[in-house]
Amino acid sequence: MEPKIEEVASRIRSLREDLDISMQEMAQATGRSLSEYAAQESGEQDLSFSFLSKCAKRFGVDIVELLIGENPHLTGYSLIREGDGLSVKRRAGFEYLHKAPQFKNKLAEPFLVTMPYLPEEQDKPIHLSYHRGQEIDCIVSGHMRFAYEGHVEELGPGDVLMYDSGRGHGMIATGGEPCVFYAIVLKPQDIEIM
Repeated sequence: MEPKIEEVASRIRSLREDLDISMQEMAQATGRSLSEYAAQESGEQDLSFSFLSKCAKRFGVDIVELLIGENPHLTGYSLIREGDGLSVKRRAGFEYLHKAPQFKNKLAEPFLVTMPYLPEEQDKPIHLSYHRGQEIDCIVSGHMRFAYEGHVEELGPGDVLMYDSGRGHGMIATGGEPCVFYAIVLKPQDIEIM
C-alpha cells in the first residue's frame, strides 16, 4: 500500500479545517513559511516525514491516520513480514517501508529505508534535517556517509547509529550502491517532573 501525496495532503487540509486551525498556525507548528506550508498542504510539494510528524502531533493523531486515513488498532503486538509494510515516499528515490503502521500508541516509528546511491551527491555538502526526538539507524547493506552538525561518519553493514534528531543530521549512500537500513524514530516524551 502506498499513500498518494494528494490524498495525504487532502487529509491534512480536512483535519486542519475540522479542528479550526489556521494555515498560519500550521505553518508555525511545522516550521514552514506560510507559502511552504500551503504548497505542502495542497500536494504541490513532497511531504517529508518531519512535516507529517509535526502535523500529526498538532492534530493529536497518529501519523498513520494522515497516511492512510485509518487509526492504528493493534495493541498487543504487530508483525509485518519481509517485504511488507506501509510504503511512504519521502524523498525522490528513497523507499520507506513503515514496519508497524497498525500498532496503536507507538513510542517509535520503525522504517526499513532504501537510500539510492546518487553520484551527483558524493562531492556536495549533505542536506541536514531536524525533527524532535532521537533516531537509531541500523545498516543492513551498502554504505552510508552520515553528517551530524560538524561531524561526518562512514558506516557499513552491521553499524548502528543513535543520535539526537533535533540537531542537524543527514545522510547519503556511498560505495556505488544503495544503502538499506532500519530507521527507528523515537518520539520525544514529555516528562513532568514532580
